[in-house]
Amino acid sequence: QVQLVESGGGLVQPGGSLRLSCTASAFTLDYYTIGWFRQIPGEGREGISCISASDGSTYYADSVKGRFTIYRDNAKNMVYLQMINLKPEDTAVYYCAAEGTQCGTAWSLAPLWNTWGQGTLVTVSS
Repeated sequence: QVQLVESGGGLVQPGGSLRLSCTASAFTLDYYTIGWFRQIPGEGREGISCISASDGSTYYADSVKGRFTIYRDNAKNMVYLQMINLKPEDTAVYYCAAEGTQCGTAWSLAPLWNTWGQGTLVTVSS
């Protein structure tokens, strides 16, 4: 079974940057379409970015477009989410997901993804 692990969260001031990492044990991430989601307590998971396995196409929610970048490092078996110009409203637990839908077709709907990591907390505060 696919197992995902996120890392890289932490406390950052508004305007700061963080890079989140998603890796997997026992399988190769570049064969999978990967999504990044975030969740605020009491709310549903918001799809924020997706990278396609087939052609590397990337997709972003409007709330993060221009500030977040998703990319792969296949040599390290990693998918990253680079976040810049962070805002307090970006505070959430961030998850990567696999074994779901394809990017471009309702990718931002959390129920369409089957495998999740444990999440990493990002707190944006002064």
